[in-house]
Amino acid sequence: MFQPLLIPLLLVALSLLGPRVMAGEILDALQRAAPQLEARALQGALQALQCAERGGASKAQRLAVIDYSRSSLERRLWVFDLTHRQLLQREFVAHGRQSGELLAEHFSNLPGSNQSSLGLFLGAESYSGRHGHSLRLDGLEPGLNDQARARALVIHGADYVAPAWAQKYGRMGRSLGCPAVQQEVIRVLVDQLKDGQYLFAWHPQMKADRYRDCTSVSVARSVE
Repeated sequence: MFQPLLIPLLLVALSLLGPRVMAGEILDALQRAAPQLEARALQGALQALQCAERGGASKAQRLAVIDYSRSSLERRLWVFDLTHRQLLQREFVAHGRQSGELLAEHFSNLPGSNQSSLGLFLGAESYSGRHGHSLRLDGLEPGLNDQARARALVIHGADYVAPAWAQKYGRMGRSLGCPAVQQEVIRVLVDQLKDGQYLFAWHPQMKADRYRDCTSVSVARSVE
């Protein structure tokens, strides 16, 4: 005789658990696709992305994750297809010249700092500039990376991001803060992330609970 009461309660419980279950499934699938990626980086990326979508951003199809805890000699940028839950690319990526030598250890949101920025970025428009085919980035985290466009932080190709450079100098070259990649992959990478896809840059300095209440992510300017 309690069944009529239990069914609505069960439906409410399932509706609340649904997003968590789905997020867990995506995390598990992407971890299987990229077992070398630091789990905390991937989890932070998905949490930040969920916050952006709750704030009104369009649902993501692709997500790039940079793990700046790894040295520049490692392929530390992963690009995922979220729809099919698979890995599309894994690439080398430079950090800012004032962020460190082999390892990135210092990060900034300030113009002129020549340091990399952390957090969630929106891939905006592609263009052809001084570095060739490039992608402008909008930082979605006030105080952490929201000066990205003012700083002209873009994804671009660079000759100093190449195995031959690393072999000669013992590390990849460094940018003025941009996540620069190999010339050979720039066009494909830009096309994967332009017009509303996402990039997340992570380092252990970021607090594990940063995205707990979603107050650190703001997409208002990007969805106007």
